Amino acid sequence: MRGFITDPMAPGGLRLTDDLPEPTPAPNEALVEVRAFAINHDEANLIRRRPNGWRPGQDTAGVVVRAAADGSGPREGERVVAYLDWEGWCERIPIAPHRAAVLPAAVSFEQAATLPVAGLTALRALRVGGALLGRDVLVTGASGGVGQFAVQLAVASGARVTAHVTRPERAEEMLSLGVHHVVTSLAPETPTPGPFHLALDGIGGPLLPQVMHRMAPGATTVLYGNIGGPAEVRILDFAGYAPNSKLMGLVSPIPDAAKGEDLAILVGLIADGRLVPHIGLRAPWEHTAEAFAGLAARSFRGKAVLMLP
Repeated sequence: MRGFITDPMAPGGLRLTDDLPEPTPAPNEALVEVRAFAINHDEANLIRRRPNGWRPGQDTAGVVVRAAADGSGPREGERVVAYLDWEGWCERIPIAPHRAAVLPAAVSFEQAATLPVAGLTALRALRVGGALLGRDVLVTGASGGVGQFAVQLAVASGARVTAHVTRPERAEEMLSLGVHHVVTSLAPETPTPGPFHLALDGIGGPLLPQVMHRMAPGATTVLYGNIGGPAEVRILDFAGYAPNSKLMGLVSPIPDAAKGEDLAILVGLIADGRLVPHIGLRAPWEHTAEAFAGLAARSFRGKAVLMLP
């Protein structure tokens, strides 16, 4: 079976090999033929940290070629999306029903593959804020993989959304998604809507304290990534700006048992047109290493999806 493994000598630390063992599904697992998968920023870090021969891959979509032996989960022939821990970038994978959702006919493999990591991160981060109707919500990195889902889900929840982007030319795209305001800076001298009831930050670094300074008393900032590097947070970032506000580090794969349920919510929103994945790169799966290089260079916005023949 063909699939990707880590190899420090290969471009991007990934090698497509043809000698992987065929999967042996457990009684409650279906066998799925993979048709598309997506990549994420943190997977580049995992590839660098894991030992030679490790098999990466979390976001996958495909077709059930053999249903679970115990009769649970999707049926043979059904199209599914799954959120795995690893080993998803190969021709065939076993999936447990609690990690998968069946796709309606209106949702493509490519759209579905964008959902697991980025979509669940956005959905679960927004849930931290509780009821969002009429609330002010800030999303940093709003044109990125998680951000594009977060702004759409927040708008659908009735929030007044402010999208933070790094370039002014991205404002039109954000406004087309229904956000109320677009900003390119959160520096103290920059007028910004708010204060915010909830903020989602996947950048960290020097931006994180600036986000926290825009929060309302008792509000919550959810940190789900740190592509901007380490952040320094002091007690004055709370007490001096938003007393009793909270900073939460989100570990989005938890709870594992509800992954399929949450994926089904997101798939349903795509099917009825309320959620539109922004796919910035489509390529054959042989170009996965190049896709990671493009992701690191920020040469595209949204998600990169790799397709199997």
